[in-house]
Amino acid sequence: MSRKNTYLKDRLKNNLSQIRRWLTPGIGVKRWLVVVLIGTTLIALGLAFFALDIYRDTSVGWIRKALMTISLSNYPRWLRAMIYGFVGVVILFIGLIELNRSVLRPFIKPGQPLLDTLSTYRRRQKGPRIVALGGGTGLSSLLRGLKKYSHNLTAIVTVTDDGGSSGELRKNLGILPPGDIRNCLTALADDEEMLSHVFQYRFGERAGVNGHSLGNLFISALADITGSFEEAVAESGRVLAVKGRVLPATLRDVKLVAEINLPDEGREINVVGESTIPKIDGKIEHIWLEPSNPLPFPPAVQAILNADLIIIGPGSLYTSVIPNLLVPGLADALKSSRALKFFVCNVANQEGETLGYTWCDHIQAIEKHIKDLHFDIILCNSDSHMKMPKGVKAVLPDPQLEEQHSVYFASIADAENPWRHDPKRLAEVITDLYHERTGPLGNNNSYDYN
Repeated sequence: MSRKNTYLKDRLKNNLSQIRRWLTPGIGVKRWLVVVLIGTTLIALGLAFFALDIYRDTSVGWIRKALMTISLSNYPRWLRAMIYGFVGVVILFIGLIELNRSVLRPFIKPGQPLLDTLSTYRRRQKGPRIVALGGGTGLSSLLRGLKKYSHNLTAIVTVTDDGGSSGELRKNLGILPPGDIRNCLTALADDEEMLSHVFQYRFGERAGVNGHSLGNLFISALADITGSFEEAVAESGRVLAVKGRVLPATLRDVKLVAEINLPDEGREINVVGESTIPKIDGKIEHIWLEPSNPLPFPPAVQAILNADLIIIGPGSLYTSVIPNLLVPGLADALKSSRALKFFVCNVANQEGETLGYTWCDHIQAIEKHIKDLHFDIILCNSDSHMKMPKGVKAVLPDPQLEEQHSVYFASIADAENPWRHDPKRLAEVITDLYHERTGPLGNNNSYDYN
């Protein structure tokens, strides 16, 4: 037997196997296939009556007799044909609707109509291509809100984390730090209930795994099995059914180094390590990566160039946001991209990094590390009067920022945790601003993405 015939035979066998699976007991499909068949049959009967009126040939008499046994003999044939046709269309319609419900039921939220579910899914599938850069809790919070508006999301995550569970795995296994990537995968998960909670579960010290989170161990195990960290991240995304992609900024093992000014001692020192930098009591003057000029992850560059909207921040300015911009290829792609570029300013200052910073200080810090990067909109929280916990300071307003940049103020702080952004409100404001700038939708609040 030739290779072509073998291939066709195997393909036919697979197709028949797939058809048989649709008839498996218990999945609620066969009953509606029968209803569809009945509806189709009744439509055919209606058409047959018309055919019998047109063709009165004795050769089809036996067909007429068979049909007359189930016909409405007291009515004219044309009326019977219309009745059968109408009933057939109704039954066929019901069968098709229920068949679709049966197939889609596992993916429909309780209490949400099928049409609304399909409409919402299609709208998100056609949503803008959004790229978000950062790390830590800020980026995952942003993604959690944006997935309600678009499934075309790409998170580009810094890989300089060297503390906690990620730092231990990085040192002992020689892999990139999985912590921030795990947080983003969980935020983009289709269902953030039990599976996501399990993925985020952190073992106690007495469990014998040094307090690692299950997600970090899972990604590390997949990296060892597949031989590729990026493939491990992709497989983890499939397990969690994420809406979008999570990509490392670079595959190089890089360290973050900061030049910190110690005003009390009148000198400057270089501090190595993302987890160590915020612990030094001084002012960060400059940060860089070692080794310098790491190659960017090519899919991350491609995502930036293809994006409709690029969002930088929120997150720790010096240890989450700027490190992505220090990868030369990503910085060049950001400058070349024709996408709208938004910067989301932090709600509160961070001790060890931005204590006492104004909105303008955040922008100037970015401009100091990457030249000629233009932001179309800088989004700032308008609730600077909100009461902060002890030791936490809100980012201070600065009129100079409005003179130099396009700034938009909105209430985007979380009411319960005012030092953080409200994911839902932040995503809503970003989406409205994007549509206002790019399309006829404008600031249309009639769209329900929930």
